[in-house]
Formats: sequence, structure tokens, C-alpha cells
Amino acid sequence: MIHHSMDIASRVSPRLSELLRARTNDPDSEQPVTLIAARRFLAELLPADFREAERLHHFDVDVSLLDEMEALIEEFGESALAVDFVQTQASEQLSRAIESLINDENRENPPTLSAVREAIVSGLGVRLVGDGVLEDDEDDTLLSEIEAMIEQFGADTLAEQFLRYE
Repeated sequence: MIHHSMDIASRVSPRLSELLRARTNDPDSEQPVTLIAARRFLAELLPADFREAERLHHFDVDVSLLDEMEALIEEFGESALAVDFVQTQASEQLSRAIESLINDENRENPPTLSAVREAIVSGLGVRLVGDGVLEDDEDDTLLSEIEAMIEQFGADTLAEQFLRYE
């Protein structure tokens, strides 16, 4: 199975991304979830009469999730890993940590995920709590979150692309 670049996740609707996230995070799943497996799951969620109407008449104004799944399968293949189509953003707390590194005038290069991890290990979270950027308990999960992102996307990935803007 081929992993696709993170850019393809930006082409997936938020609703479909959440469905794919739920499927890929299923602890009972024995194998990596593919697009075709996610499509089968989605189809099974719909009532039988709706599935028939969906197949015969595309009556809804917006593109349905099934249509979106079909388009992804057509473009990337049935065996494409669903995790590659999940939109990933840092938590609000991690986004604040990343932003503090981006805005650091002493940095020469944009921070990578490994640079963010190194800063957290070196006390960035405590400093942000002290500065009032984070609440007392908000720095507790920064390290585990950044390590999970490093595992999924690689240490040299630019951290900026995971910022959450709300």
C-alpha cells in the first residue's frame, strides 16, 4: 500500500475526514483501513431505501459522502490508506506552542515537528504556562501529541502546516 502526501487530506470534506478518522482509530481494526473498506462502512450506515435512492438518483444538492468516497477511490484506488485522507491539525494548545516557535525572532528556520518536540522537552510548555499563553494543565499532553505527529508524519515535517486556526 502506498502512502500519499499529506496534501490530499486538504481535498477531503471535514465530514468525510471525521468519518475516516473514526474508522482509522478503531482499536478493533486488525488491518489498516483502505478507502474501499471505509466506503463499505459508510454504505452500511445508510438505510436500505436511502442507498437505493442514492444509487438511482443523486437528489441532494451537495455532493454526498458516498460520491466523495467514489471520487477518491476512482482517483487513488481502492487500496489507498484511509489515514492519508484524514485532515490533521494540532490541538489548540500545541498550535500555541508551534506559533511561539514560529514567532521566535531568534529562529533562523521554520520549526519542524522535531524542533517542536525538542522545545517542549526543554520546557516550552512550562514557559508558555508562566507567560499565561497556556493554563496550568494545558501543557500536560503536548509531548505525547507531538510524538504521535512525528510518528505519523516524520520528524522533518514543517510544524506550521498543522496549525489550528479557529
